Amino acid sequence: MAEIRVQEGPFDLGHEINRFEAALSGAGAVVSFTGLVRDEGGRLQAMEIEHYPGMTERAVAAIAGEAERRWRLAGCLVIHRHGRLGPGERIMMVATAAPHRADAFAAAEFLMDYLKSRAPFWKKEHGASGETWVAARDADEEALRRW
Repeated sequence: MAEIRVQEGPFDLGHEINRFEAALSGAGAVVSFTGLVRDEGGRLQAMEIEHYPGMTERAVAAIAGEAERRWRLAGCLVIHRHGRLGPGERIMMVATAAPHRADAFAAAEFLMDYLKSRAPFWKKEHGASGETWVAARDADEEALRRW
């Protein structure tokens, strides 16, 4: 069963991975990914992430459930933050565990591709020139086609 957390505050990556691994049974591989607020060009002051409580958790849980059906996973963890975040701060993490690495890697990539494009989060960038909503990217949609 996947653990899904949508939270405003930061998380400790080391603590989360250690806790995740300690709860596993039958895993031979753990893959994790951490997303950071990216500041290309040094113009970003903050990123604001909005979501609709309840709906967001259900949507992320559905994506994680699909990963659990497709691959033989021993565990799955998704943490995604909301609120105002500065450059370099952690936005989210995904961890997957499986008896073998191929399933853990594939499930993690699947989760990242679907979270990036289908999870109901709305992102607004704040910079010196004002605020801009982040639009969907063609590359993100293209990444979904392989699944």
